[in-house]
Amino acid sequence: MTATGRDLMAAHAEVKAEIARTDSKTALLLAFVGAVLAGTWSLARDLPLTVPAAAVGGLGMAVLVTAAGLLLRSVRPNLRGRHGFPLWATLTPDQIHEAVTRDLAADVTGLSRLAVTKFTCLRRAVDLTMTGGVLLILAALLTLGGAA
Repeated sequence: MTATGRDLMAAHAEVKAEIARTDSKTALLLAFVGAVLAGTWSLARDLPLTVPAAAVGGLGMAVLVTAAGLLLRSVRPNLRGRHGFPLWATLTPDQIHEAVTRDLAADVTGLSRLAVTKFTCLRRAVDLTMTGGVLLILAALLTLGGAA
């Protein structure tokens, strides 16, 4: 195997590992956002909320739901894509060998684009989660201030 071939295989493995790391982070953040939404809903329905607290809290919940939507979009399977399982499921063993041998650079390119898309969705979801959290904290402070 040539040095270029080894480098190409290393790049392919690195991109696949980055996709796996991004998917793991996405799953953890999705679980966190779901827990925050459930916990906030449980607390808010039992509290006497002022109008400003309800408005800010509702906006915070909407931002968190948007973050969850981005996270789900990031991990949504792409069955029409040209990489991975969907492609391999349509090929014979000989065609798979030929495709891998001939098209590894194109696969690295396609997977890299997929990784960037996933990372961008994750980054936006993190920003929205932090914004939603700040809004929920503000709503809690407004509720505590209104109760005092």
